Amino acid sequence: MVQHLNRWLRHVPVWAVWLAGLIPLGLLVWDTLQGNLGVDPVRDIEHRLGRTAIYFLLATLAVTPLLRLTRLNLMRFRQALGLICFAYVACHLAAWVVFDMAFLWAQMLRDVVKRPYLVFGMLAFVMLLALAVTSNRFSIRRMGARWRQLHRLIYPAAILAAVHWLWALKVWDSWPLLLFGLILVFLFLRLLGKGGLVWGWGIAGRGG
Repeated sequence: MVQHLNRWLRHVPVWAVWLAGLIPLGLLVWDTLQGNLGVDPVRDIEHRLGRTAIYFLLATLAVTPLLRLTRLNLMRFRQALGLICFAYVACHLAAWVVFDMAFLWAQMLRDVVKRPYLVFGMLAFVMLLALAVTSNRFSIRRMGARWRQLHRLIYPAAILAAVHWLWALKVWDSWPLLLFGLILVFLFLRLLGKGGLVWGWGIAGRGG
């Protein structure tokens, strides 16, 4: 069964993943234009973008465990999943800067000091930015072993992003707690894996 699925997946173009990645953004734009957001549209836009980023981050983290545990091979799509994740993180941050803070940089700094969960989010963004910028063959060739070391940042970035989300919600709902638990499970599985924490979303088949 898995072998048949893997053969089918080899014929799925990577651009299809990118196209699927646009669906949540398209739905958000549609809901915004139709006035289908809640009483606080800015908050809803920020939360939906951040939540979608978490989903794609989890999908990226799941690629290697799925291969090792079930032999389902999604490696061809890992780079796209990781970059889509970063795109939603960047949109989430941009929504906060533009719609919430209106480019008031001094107010942003005061907010960061007053709300420590923003620090967690900023740190996660910087880590994911480093992964996105180096997610290409040139960086792999140029950096060598350092590329693998850099891409170990995915797990602290994932944990920081999840804590940022939970703290921002100010409620301990079961769904975000479940996703946070999944991140910890993926981390545990990677610790058990051969070679320790070696991961990247750079190029399919690299970084294991």
